Amino acid sequence: MLEASEQLEHLKLAAEVAGLEVPRFTLPEDYDVVVNRMRFHYLDWGAAGRHPILFLHGGGLNAHTWDLVCLALRGEYHCLALDQRGHGDSEWSPVGDYSLPSQVRDIEHFIEKLGLERPLVVGHSMGGFAAMAYAAKFARRMAGLVLVDIAPELNPSGTARIRDFLAQERELESVDAFVERAMAFNPLRNPALLRRSLLHNLRELPNGKWTWKHDPNRARPTPESMRARQAEIMNEVAHMTCPTLVLRGAKSDVLTDESVAGFARALPNGRWMRIEGAGHTVQGDNPRGLVEALRPFLREIKL
Repeated sequence: MLEASEQLEHLKLAAEVAGLEVPRFTLPEDYDVVVNRMRFHYLDWGAAGRHPILFLHGGGLNAHTWDLVCLALRGEYHCLALDQRGHGDSEWSPVGDYSLPSQVRDIEHFIEKLGLERPLVVGHSMGGFAAMAYAAKFARRMAGLVLVDIAPELNPSGTARIRDFLAQERELESVDAFVERAMAFNPLRNPALLRRSLLHNLRELPNGKWTWKHDPNRARPTPESMRARQAEIMNEVAHMTCPTLVLRGAKSDVLTDESVAGFARALPNGRWMRIEGAGHTVQGDNPRGLVEALRPFLREIKL
């Protein structure tokens, strides 16, 4: 784990590389909360009392994937990033339950427990599906919804590539070996910055090897389960009445412009944008572009 001084140094360098202006560099507070009889870890970037934004990461990632975005927005909003069940420093499900309904209950009760009033919910990939399903039930409780490179209709080749990446051997000899693997998967990233980011998502084993923090028993979506999930979301799309922004990484192989545009049209209050210079993990590939897309939407919904 990086020391506080090393984390700040990393954030400053990452912001410089991204061309992202940050008024003040600081670190979030780490907290744990019990929700649905499980311990959840989350990052609170301060500014309690301002309008809350809840960030939900993608599968295999963790709350720190949003660090630069939260750092850029924390001066105006109360930014919180949740380690979802089985990820980051949150507890693994004792019964291997990582279903969409369970994730939605986690979000529901987390928001209730922290007393977040009309939050904006931002979800990437897996977190985006959970955010969509939450909005289908609780849109009236939300200020808005932002979906980062996720929509019900996905490109099978892109999702298969992610599935294959996550299915690789979990234990490697060093952090550098994980960096090499991750760079092969996503060459858009800066290797020096990626190494420090990965330290938030890896743990060292007693035998000296390193492994992912996320639960290996988490089921990988199959083409059949993805089609069922797509149908489920589209059946509920009329209930997702809150203002919704769908963002697609221009280099993403997970979504197409056509699928995003079609979903945005189907939403009662939807719009979409393309983020240049980004693949599927937009917040890591182009955090500045993501922040620049978020700000006009936040003004539009008067957040």
